[in-house]
Parts: sequence; structure tokens; C-alpha cells
Amino acid sequence: ANSGRCVMVRVETCYFCSGPLYPGHGIQFVRNDAKVFKFCRSKCHKNFIRKRNPRKTAWTKAFRRARKKEMTVDSTLDFEKRRNRPVKYDRELVGTTLRAMQRVKEIHTRREEIFYAKRMKESKTIQRQAAKVELKENMEILAPAAAQKEKVLLNIADHARVKAAAQRRTAAAKMEE
Repeated sequence: ANSGRCVMVRVETCYFCSGPLYPGHGIQFVRNDAKVFKFCRSKCHKNFIRKRNPRKTAWTKAFRRARKKEMTVDSTLDFEKRRNRPVKYDRELVGTTLRAMQRVKEIHTRREEIFYAKRMKESKTIQRQAAKVELKENMEILAPAAAQKEKVLLNIADHARVKAAAQRRTAAAKMEE
């Protein structure tokens, strides 16, 4: 119907979890002082009504940012700020803006991947150190396992020799016939 044209919609953010809130979705709560709170789902609304702190609720963006699991200080995050000033548009400006938005999104995803890799690098070194300590402490468990492995390898080699001898015998029997 819209023949490939880009339709712009204002995507709000949930007051509680900071998730995306698309037009026509979610719940609006208006306090007595006319402050509007928008929630993406009833789960967020109920937690807000119960006066739960988003920074202490494990599945929210605020929790993840507070515990350094997501980027908090980055220039790409400045583009997501809401601006209420009316703007006169021209087609060329909108086109360049859309291209810039795509570029910013690419940069943001790349930086998020790098941020995640840095975080995981530290945890991997900690895991490796813990594994080494565990190996040193439990070496007596591995010694019988190594001996068992040698027995299994010897059995496999014996089985291969027996199989090869049987094949030679059948080949020799066919030659005689």
C-alpha cells in the first residue's frame, strides 16, 4: 500500500524497563500532577504501582546499566534523545538523516559487540584460572581416567589389528578360489 516508502513512527521508551514502546501498544498512567508514565506491558505497570526500583529489578535496562552490563557513556546514545521542537522538513534533509541514523545504528552495534567482548575477556581469564586451580586440587581424579584412556586406546588398536587380519584371511581365501 505504501509502495516501499519509509513510514516514520515515534517509538517511546517504557518508563520502567526502558524497552521500546510502539504506537498503539502499552499502558499510560497519568499521575495527579499530570505527569505521564508510559509502560510497554502490564508487568512494568504492576512493578511501578508496587513502587519497585528498576535498578534493583534484574531484567530492566536500568539494572543492566547500573551493573556495567551495557554501555552507559557513548556518543551514539545521544542520538536517541527525544526532541519536541517542530522542524520544517525537506526531502533531501530527511534522506540524509535516515542514512545517518542507519550509520549511527551500525556504529552502536559494533561498539556494543566490542564492549561485550571486553567484558567476557575478563571473565574468561577468571574461568581459566579457576579451572587450573580445580585441576591442581583434583589431579587424583584425572590419573585413573588417563589410565582408562590408555586401556581404551589399546583395545581399539587390538580390535583394528584383528579386523585387518580377518580381512587378509578373507582376501586370501578368495584368491585360492
